[in-house]
Amino acid sequence: MTPEFVVSFGQEAIKTTILVAMPMLALGLIVGLVVSIFQAVTQIQEMTLTFVPKILVVLLALLFFAHWMIEHLMGFTITAIQQIPFYVR
Repeated sequence: MTPEFVVSFGQEAIKTTILVAMPMLALGLIVGLVVSIFQAVTQIQEMTLTFVPKILVVLLALLFFAHWMIEHLMGFTITAIQQIPFYVR
């Protein structure tokens, strides 16, 4: 196992992690921004108003993107398992 192989495997793992997490994080960020603007305009400073919409949107995003996320993670896992003989060298 060469250092280049380890670095490329780590890069692929980080790319996969970011790609899988991106839809939920992006939607949570957008909803958080909209709620913050709403709070600034109406001067309502309720703490639960920021968390509940974000939790609901992230849950809906998880349900909506779950199939794609699982396929992507399975592809990464299958590739990693298929390369096990190269790890031993």
